[in-house]
Parts: sequence; structure tokens; C-alpha cells
Amino acid sequence: MPSFDIVSKVDMQEVDNAVNQTVKEIGQRYDFKGSKSEITQEKDSIKVLADDDFKLKAVIDILQSKFFKRGISIKALQYGKAENASGGMVRQIITIQQGVSKEKGKEIIAVIKESKIKVQAQIQDEQVRVTGKNRDDLQETIALLKGKDLDIEMQFVNFRE
Repeated sequence: MPSFDIVSKVDMQEVDNAVNQTVKEIGQRYDFKGSKSEITQEKDSIKVLADDDFKLKAVIDILQSKFFKRGISIKALQYGKAENASGGMVRQIITIQQGVSKEKGKEIIAVIKESKIKVQAQIQDEQVRVTGKNRDDLQETIALLKGKDLDIEMQFVNFRE
């Protein structure tokens, strides 16, 4: 039975490169001279520390542009709440979405069922497997999901006959 998997993966090496480029640009820009703004990457998150809300938004804007240039979707970023840090600074944690969450999986399955395409979808770990009787239905499902804005970066892998 033909099938494919819907996954959401981000190349962490490209994320690391984008963060490093952002750090370099912050160090070189005139509007950040004398600023204590910094950006650090942990395992699956990025911590942004800035002097004030304006600088925080500027750092995030630089980060987003670096992500875009490296081919990483900005949909893969989930922004935490900006909070006050010590010394009058502002901190924000940005989580990198890896895998399809249960809620998003249910949302994807609902969209597929709503379309009345003759395929079955099921959640497996952090991915959604879609099976159908013929290849055309699967391709129609992929086109449908690409056209929908589900606030998640999706890749379609393991297309099998």
C-alpha cells in the first residue's frame, strides 16, 4: 500500500550557523555598540538577551533574516514570552520545533479527513503516516497540505509504492 510520512525537522547545523552569523552581525553593527545584547544556542532552543524591547526585536529580526538566508523556515521557531532579566535586561527563549506535536498531528489529520480524499492518516511518534490505495491520492494530499497554512514546517518523506 503506498504511503508517505509527514515530518518536521530542522537541520541543527544550519541553526548553529545562523546563530553564529547573528552574533557576528550584532558585534559589528553600530546600533549595538556598547550594548550587552547576546544570543546563545542551547540544545533545542535559542536564548536572546538584550538591553530593552527595541534591541530584543532587532536581534530577533537579524536572527530571522539569517534563518531565511540559510533556508530554515521561520515557522520552526516558537517564541516564548519576553521577560525581565537582571540588570534591566530583557530575555526571550525561542524554541526550535522538532517533530510534529500531537496537537498539530490531530490538526493535520482533521484537514485530510475534511478533504474527503481516500487516504488514512495516523500519528506515529513525532510524525504522521498517510496511506492510500493509489499514488495520485497521496500526491493530492501533499498538494492539499502544502496549500494550507498550519503554522508548522512540514517535509514529506519516505514516499513508498
